[in-house]
Amino acid sequence: MKVLVTGVGGFIGAHVARRFLGAGYAVVGADDFSSGYRQNVPPGVDLVEGDLAEPATIAALPRDCEIILHLAGQSSGEISFDDPVSDLRKNTVSTLNLIRYGIACGAGRIVYASSMSCYGSVPDAPVAETTTCLPLSCYGVGKLAAEGYLRVHAKQLPFVALRMFNVYGPGQDLSNLRQGMVSIYLAQALDKSRVQVKGSLDRFRDFIYIDDVVEAWWQSAIRPEPVGRAINVGTGRRTTVRGLLEAMQPHVPGMDWYVEGSTPGDQSGIYADAQLIGGQLGLSRFVPLSEGLARFVAWARTQSA
Repeated sequence: MKVLVTGVGGFIGAHVARRFLGAGYAVVGADDFSSGYRQNVPPGVDLVEGDLAEPATIAALPRDCEIILHLAGQSSGEISFDDPVSDLRKNTVSTLNLIRYGIACGAGRIVYASSMSCYGSVPDAPVAETTTCLPLSCYGVGKLAAEGYLRVHAKQLPFVALRMFNVYGPGQDLSNLRQGMVSIYLAQALDKSRVQVKGSLDRFRDFIYIDDVVEAWWQSAIRPEPVGRAINVGTGRRTTVRGLLEAMQPHVPGMDWYVEGSTPGDQSGIYADAQLIGGQLGLSRFVPLSEGLARFVAWARTQSA
């Protein structure tokens, strides 16, 4: 079976591609490398290079992909304010193009990388998929719009939308200080032993390790249960920014932090209701934050050695 993995040069896309290659699938990858890296593309991937918002890139894709795993896009709420039109093209137009491609090819399913940013400001309680979405960033607006296009075309192309929470782990881009809370803090801690925190230490998030995320993508592609749903990809654990930094300290001795500035469109606090990821995808046990941080730091040190 042949699968298409978009954003194959990115953090999550490369991990997902490796999982499917290891299971014996033929993997076609697509990326324009505007944020991903060519060296991330796993050996064995048949690469199509280009911007998926452009018809020429869509036309270059093979017509026999049975599953579409769409991870390409601009993935920073902060960056989305720099050029909202570009964000819309990368996250929404690309998705609509892939929906039309999937229908034309007779693909069996598309799995889409959505985001917790769809929800916007929520109460201090686990956020369920039925929560009304009122995004605070251009990024969140575009992600939610793409989900809408998936629903409009669901009878022609079955979909699963994975609303990913704060993903972290080996392979994350430590040079990008505008996307990925854990990687931003870790990069600063390893470089200067001092972390700038933009916003309150009492903000809270749901941090999920990359291996658990890859498992969610795998199950979303092969199980019948999740079709037609948006599903949170989070652990259901509430961790404050202060708690994250304190959890990092044993792994980066001597690090400290200071609070300065803020991030446009930032959510003050959010963590997942994890019932659907358990019931529909079979994930109920997750890598603990302390263990995930230990693995991430060990990997990061090899990159700077």
